[in-house]
Amino acid sequence: MTRPPPIDLVIFDCDGVLIDSEVISARMLVAELAERDVHITLDYVARHFLGRSYPVVLEQIRSEFGVDLTPEFETAYRASLLKAFETELAAIPGVRDVIETLGVDYCLATSSSPPRVARSLEITGLGDLFEGRITTASEVRHGKPAPDLFLLAAGKRGARPENCLVIEDSETGVAAGLAAGMQVWRFVGGSHLREVSSDREASAGASRVFASFASFYQLGRHLKLGQSK
Repeated sequence: MTRPPPIDLVIFDCDGVLIDSEVISARMLVAELAERDVHITLDYVARHFLGRSYPVVLEQIRSEFGVDLTPEFETAYRASLLKAFETELAAIPGVRDVIETLGVDYCLATSSSPPRVARSLEITGLGDLFEGRITTASEVRHGKPAPDLFLLAAGKRGARPENCLVIEDSETGVAAGLAAGMQVWRFVGGSHLREVSSDREASAGASRVFASFASFYQLGRHLKLGQSK
């Protein structure tokens, strides 16, 4: 069996990987749409919107439901979301410990807007870890599942795609990492993926599936500081 190329860079998704935000975001979106007589379920959000940027989500809602979502809708949604984040948002357990003990370079690539990701990291106490290491979908023409976001993040850190490891929770994100020619592990430990088991069927094409950052180095011991590659 051919060994995969060595990892020089770990690229973390944000929502659902670093922070447990997806359930909050989905709940706020469902509530704001209901105020405008557009009724969707949390399951619908998970199946269609997970891992996608906000403009893409809005475009699909406009197309599928024939509703004109004005700028006021976005303002109301973002305000309710950030208000909920202030009291409910938390970092994924164990993720800080993993990042602080990585023996390779790392960064963050997210579909979230720059203001949202900055505030999310601040609330969860992870902001200091990612200063100068953030790439958002606002910097690329095509968001996930296109590879653009991950390729840009790797380019900023001077890493070749085949030497990158993407940590993603969504199937859309996994597809983007694979399209970029990168190795991908799928994290299924967020609250929004409680019904997803860490087995082959849950991989969505990722080479590894894990549900806790406590097991991160069991999957890749060589990534830990002080370990030989």
